[in-house]
Amino acid sequence: MQQKLRLADHDMTPERGFLCAYDAADVTLPSDLAAPEQAARDLPRTLLTGRIRKHLESLPVLDLKTFCAEASDPELRAAMVRYSFMVQAYVWGEPDAPKVLPAPLAVPMWALARRLGQQPLLPYSAYVLDNWDRLDRAGPISLDNIWMIQNFLAGQDEAWFVLVHVAIEARAGAMLAEIPVIIEAVTRGDAAAVEASLARCNAVWDDVNAIFDRMPERCDPYVYFHRVRPYIHGWKDNPALADGLIYEGVAETQGKPQAFRGQTGSQSTIVPSMDALLGVGHAADPLRSFLDELHIYRPPAHRTFVDRVRAMSNLRPYIQASGNANLRELYNTCIRSLARFRTRHLEYAASYIARQNKDNAGNDTDVGTGGTPFMKYLKKHRDEAEQHLL
Repeated sequence: MQQKLRLADHDMTPERGFLCAYDAADVTLPSDLAAPEQAARDLPRTLLTGRIRKHLESLPVLDLKTFCAEASDPELRAAMVRYSFMVQAYVWGEPDAPKVLPAPLAVPMWALARRLGQQPLLPYSAYVLDNWDRLDRAGPISLDNIWMIQNFLAGQDEAWFVLVHVAIEARAGAMLAEIPVIIEAVTRGDAAAVEASLARCNAVWDDVNAIFDRMPERCDPYVYFHRVRPYIHGWKDNPALADGLIYEGVAETQGKPQAFRGQTGSQSTIVPSMDALLGVGHAADPLRSFLDELHIYRPPAHRTFVDRVRAMSNLRPYIQASGNANLRELYNTCIRSLARFRTRHLEYAASYIARQNKDNAGNDTDVGTGGTPFMKYLKKHRDEAEQHLL
């Protein structure tokens, strides 16, 4: 018998969705990580010198074997935030990309990534999910009550870009919490319960899309492209690092260059979870391969949630077989909301990236931070969602 699907088993809550369940600003790292933690906090100052590599190369080469074995999950994730920001700053903080990531960054970064089951650069989880807190701890996780902990250059546009994602993730928690309810209701043939849950999902979708609509309020397209985006690129399918990056001192790599995809909102697990619930599939082609590859950049517990929902959900065939017009319309409304979210993402990609002038090495207007022809990618998956209307 298949085990019941529970949010708690996948590091999720109805109140926070995939966001960290702890108050990240309260996490303290041990004293031997004080130097790298301070160096990470100093990035808004040191990046402006144009000599960021000099500052970061002076850090100690820490062996995090004991830390990785004994630290709590919040401590591990806090260290991942600090080191992954420094890795990105080192690679993209000066005009020409380096060929080598020095041991003071490479060795701890590699150890943390392996311990957390992620990749050794900045992932969406460190950029967004574990990198925020509330001003008023008794208040909601909303745009008028959250702040960004770790920054690159800091400033309104950078913080707003991240915090809009945080607010979306938080609001989506209530929708994600309906997924196990819907799967169980379908199993027992309870159409009324499925209808009620889908109606709640659609109400959340309205709120999520309304939050997403607010991106231009405090994140300017020009500033985003030239001051925010450059630091979140990866080094796979990026012409500025065509040969990859050598992780100095990491024996596992045998001195060979490594290539990993950059942080992207497509690493969020909200849309894949809803795709899985609704039975939305994507045609097998190179862009589908990219979508599949992105899956390994999510935290392991989030990956298994999507995998289990995909395996367990019979919502679409259940509605098709039911002949229930109300159920079908609720399902279609959910599909339309999903497509609307993807359409807005596509519109932002056009205004914030495609229409900007090419910048320094690695910050291409034709290639996304994940290393793909993003306009084609986003259009394809938006269209495929709409094709699933019943």
